[in-house]
Amino acid sequence: MARDFSNLLEQLRQGSIKELTVEADEFPAFQPIYMKYEQRKRIIGKAQKNGKVVYHFEGDENGKS
Repeated sequence: MARDFSNLLEQLRQGSIKELTVEADEFPAFQPIYMKYEQRKRIIGKAQKNGKVVYHFEGDENGKS
């Protein structure tokens, strides 16, 4: 079953979760949701081995979203 990436992105933005890991086989489901997400430019991904990407939310200078 596919994960609810819309909800996970929102949790990331709100600080409920510190990072979101997307595996290579999940990326085709994640990418269109990510591209439509209003705050996507503040969600930074770092590539890992085997196609895994770890995303985190970059707040403003004061640490607020």
